[in-house]
Amino acid sequence: MLTAELIVDSHVPSHPALSPDGRRIAYQVESISKGVPEIWLADVDGKPGKLADGSSPKWASESLCFLRDGEVHTVDGPLFTWGSEITAFLPMRDRIVFIAEDETPAADIWVWSESLRPARLRSFDPRTGEITTLIEDHVVEAAGRQDDKAVAVLTWSTPEIDPGGLEPRLSLLDLESGERRDLGRTGVESKSPVWWRGDDGWHVAYIATSDMVGGHLVFDVPVETGEHRDLTPGSACPIGLAQVDSGAPLVLVADGLDTALHRLGSGEVSLWRGQADAIASNGEIVATVLSTAHRPKDVHCGPVGGELTRVSDLVPEFAGIAWGSRERLSYKAFDGLDLDGLLVLPPGKTRDDGPFSLITIPHGGPYDRYADGLRLGWFPSAQWLASAGHAVFLPNPRGGQGHGREFAESVGGRVGLEEWQDLETGIDLLVAEGVADPARLGIAGWSHGGFTTAWAVGQTGRFKAALMGAGICDWGMLAATGELGPFEAAYGGSTGWEGTGPHRHDRLSPISYASKIETPVLIVHGAEDTNVPLSQAEFFHRALRHFGVEHDLVVYPGEGHRIHRREHQLDLLRRTREWFARLL
Repeated sequence: MLTAELIVDSHVPSHPALSPDGRRIAYQVESISKGVPEIWLADVDGKPGKLADGSSPKWASESLCFLRDGEVHTVDGPLFTWGSEITAFLPMRDRIVFIAEDETPAADIWVWSESLRPARLRSFDPRTGEITTLIEDHVVEAAGRQDDKAVAVLTWSTPEIDPGGLEPRLSLLDLESGERRDLGRTGVESKSPVWWRGDDGWHVAYIATSDMVGGHLVFDVPVETGEHRDLTPGSACPIGLAQVDSGAPLVLVADGLDTALHRLGSGEVSLWRGQADAIASNGEIVATVLSTAHRPKDVHCGPVGGELTRVSDLVPEFAGIAWGSRERLSYKAFDGLDLDGLLVLPPGKTRDDGPFSLITIPHGGPYDRYADGLRLGWFPSAQWLASAGHAVFLPNPRGGQGHGREFAESVGGRVGLEEWQDLETGIDLLVAEGVADPARLGIAGWSHGGFTTAWAVGQTGRFKAALMGAGICDWGMLAATGELGPFEAAYGGSTGWEGTGPHRHDRLSPISYASKIETPVLIVHGAEDTNVPLSQAEFFHRALRHFGVEHDLVVYPGEGHRIHRREHQLDLLRRTREWFARLL
C-alpha cells in the first residue's frame, strides 16, 4: 500500500557523471530520511552502491571528486579548504577550478550597498597548495574545455538577479596565459555552457531565453567570430546540454509528454518515453535520469541513439505498489490549439467505473510541464490522490514546456487568461466523457500551480475544494518582494511603480477576485519562502476571512519554496488527502 512515509523516504537520483571510459556512472542520491545527499556509483553492467556522502560528482581522470560541506572532496577527504562555501567546481588536468565567495564572513547587519558578495572564479594548484582568483566578477557557471587549456564563464554584473541575471555575459579564460576574452551578452537565464570543436575551430554552446517569458533556446558561439547564433532545432524546448569528448554536444529536449535527445545541428537521435531531466555523455555512451509512467526516477545508460538500460533501483519498495492507471490525453483548446496532458485513475479502476471525483493539478513554472513519468511527490501529486480514490487531471496549458517557443511565450502579461481556459476545456471534456462528476471537482497546485488554483476559484464556483500551495495572489506585490521580481513583472504585466493604477497586474491577480470566491481553500506556505514570500498567503487568507469563505492557512516554519523537513512533508501529504476527502 502506498503510504506517506514511502513517498518522503524514497531515494531520488540526479547529477549523473559518466567516467572517461564510459564504464561507470556516479550520481547524486537524495532522501529526506537521510538528511544529506549521497554519491552512488554504478558499473554500466553491475550493481550500484553508495560511495560517500556528498553532491555534484565529477570525474578527474579515473578519480571521482564531489562536494561535501561546501568543500571539494575525494573519498580520502577534502582536497583543500576555503573560508566560504564552494558552489561549483571543475576538476582539470593540473588544478581544480571552483566558484566561491570571498572568505570574509558576511556582516550581521544587512546593508544593501554592502551585502553584494560576488562568487568569483578561483583555482587551486594541488602541487603548491596555492589558491588564486581568476575572475573577480560574479560567476554563475563555468565549463572547462576538453584540452583543459581554457574555461568558458557565464558572469553577472552583480549577484542580484536584477540587473545581473537580466544581462549575463559570456567570456573565455585562457588558463595558460591568463588572458580573458569577452564574447558579449547572452540571453536571459543563460546556463549550461559546453565546449565543442567544429571544422571552423572551437565553439561554446549554452541555453538561454530571448526574453523573460520565452521558452529556452540553444545558442552557439563560434569562438573565432563571437556571433551568438540560435541553433534551437525546430519547435524544440531544450532543457539540458551535455559536453562530449569530440563533436557537437548533445541536447536534452522536452517533447510533448516525452523527452528527446538531439545532437546540436544534426537533429533527433533518440526519443525516450517519459521524463528525463539530466544527462551526461562522452559522445558514444549517454547516462540519464529517467522516469516512466509507473517507475520512479532511476539512472539509465546506453549507446547514443540506442536502447537505454536501467542501472539503478533506488526505490525497490515501490515494486509491489498498485499504481493508478495512466492515460495520455490530447485535445483542442477553445481556439484550436493542440494541447496534451495526463489522466490518472484510481488503482484498479477504468473509465467505465466513473464518474469519479476529479482533482485538477496545474503545474508550476509556468515554464514547466507534465511529462509521462511517475507523478508522485511530497506536493499535491497524482498517484497520491488517485490512491485515495480520486481521478486526477494533469493538464499542460499554454505557457509550458514541450511545445515550442510561441507556446511558451503566449502567457507573457496574460497569465490566467487563455491558460485557464485551456484547463477548463480539459475539465469540460472529462465531464462530458463521464470520467468526472461535475458535483465533485477539486483543484490543487504549487507555486505557479498555486496561482492557477487561486485564479480558478475566483473565476468559477464549480470547484468544491481547492489547495493553494506557495501560490501567488498579487503579481505586483510579487514583483516587489519575490527574488525573481523582473520575471514576475513580465508574467503579471506590470509592477505598480509605473504610475497610478489600475495596473495590468491588478486584472491578472487572484486577490482582485476574492469577493467572488465560494470554494473552500486550504492555503499552504513555507515561512521562509523567498521565491513567493509568505505575504502572498497572508494576503489571500485575510481576503478570504474578510469575505467569510471557508479556508485554512498552514505555515511550515523554517521552510522555503520547497518543503524539506520530513515531518512537514508527511503533514502536507496527509492534510492534502484529508482536505479533499472531507469536501469531495
